[in-house]
Amino acid sequence: MTMTVDDIRPWNDHAVRSRFPALARNAPPIYADAPGGTQVPSEVIDAMVDYLSTINSNIEGEFDATRQTDALIHEARADAAALVGGDPEGIAFGQNMTTLNFNLVRAVGRTLTSGDEIIVTQLDHEANVSPWLLMAQDRDLTVRTIPLTTDLDIDLDVLASTVGPRTRVVAFTLASNAVGTVTKAREIADMAHAHGALAWMDGVAFTPHRLVDVNALGSDVLLLSPYKVYGPHLGVGWIRPELAESLPAERVRPASLRPLGHRFETGTLSHEAIAGFRGSIDYLTSLGTGSDTREQIKTAFMSIQAHEAQLVDVFLQGLADIPTVHLVGRAGSSDRVATFGLRTLNVSPEQAARHLDAHGIYAWNGNFYAQGVMEALGVDPESGILRLGFAHYNTLSDVQRCLEALRTLKVTG
Repeated sequence: MTMTVDDIRPWNDHAVRSRFPALARNAPPIYADAPGGTQVPSEVIDAMVDYLSTINSNIEGEFDATRQTDALIHEARADAAALVGGDPEGIAFGQNMTTLNFNLVRAVGRTLTSGDEIIVTQLDHEANVSPWLLMAQDRDLTVRTIPLTTDLDIDLDVLASTVGPRTRVVAFTLASNAVGTVTKAREIADMAHAHGALAWMDGVAFTPHRLVDVNALGSDVLLLSPYKVYGPHLGVGWIRPELAESLPAERVRPASLRPLGHRFETGTLSHEAIAGFRGSIDYLTSLGTGSDTREQIKTAFMSIQAHEAQLVDVFLQGLADIPTVHLVGRAGSSDRVATFGLRTLNVSPEQAARHLDAHGIYAWNGNFYAQGVMEALGVDPESGILRLGFAHYNTLSDVQRCLEALRTLKVTG
């Protein structure tokens, strides 16, 4: 079914914000820290409390509470599949995205041989770089890093000349967690597949803002973090089922091999976090329309993307009039999410973040584990840059207050 603008619910800031207890307080701060983790709606909190209060059991037993936990995990796999547009068989849960990726990288590493090549990029979070570097040491592999263009995107010309017959994996991000660049994922995936390599995607910074479709993206592996998509701390991965079945997963001997994603889940899962994840999907579907979960998620993200586009436009227009704060990366509003890397003249990123805090605004400073981006910018990774990021629960008023606070940054020296 094709979704159109007629399927988008009218946007209502108050209705959205009232669903988030942190935002419904009297005079809450402005959360411009979404890239580091979003706030959660009541559905998430209620689902976790309800699970711990009324079920709280391990799996695969012969009594009611354990059957409810089994059903919860089964339904959560279906929800995660609806979120990414993939087969539930390929869904794996983990402690967090980084830990889950280490497990998956080790699994694929056991299929590689000396001299095989892995491609990573300067744009990526270290969670999709360091596991490959460490595995390469163990397996005598070569890791090649693709540099960035001047507007901080993956250099596709360099990638095209680098990928080759020994390339086994191209690991890259869908969106930068530091500067907001949205990458040309399908084009990158096609380059990888043309040489028989896997397209290994970090969707963490993309999924809060735009609809993920693993089939349209050409993804073999995609990872995300629900705590950045209005949910609890948890890792979610989707592995193409044929690939999942072929990989030698590391697991305890009695562990089940089905569903296929379960092969990469070590130990007991956080059932309460999985309950909270289901709550976040319930929240997202309530923002959309349609006859099933996937359709509701699609239309929800149509609304979210349209609202956030306004926030991006207003922020970029206002920022252009502040001579002491410079945007790093893509200056236009297209091909980016609402994450902004900033350099502040004669004010350190730490001082800038403290200044914003004094104005009731939460924002991050540092390198954000985007080591390659800091290298490309030529900044000290210890100090990094200032980062502001908005979610769909932010308002135009939030953006204006952030701009006003940035205008009053005191220049020293």
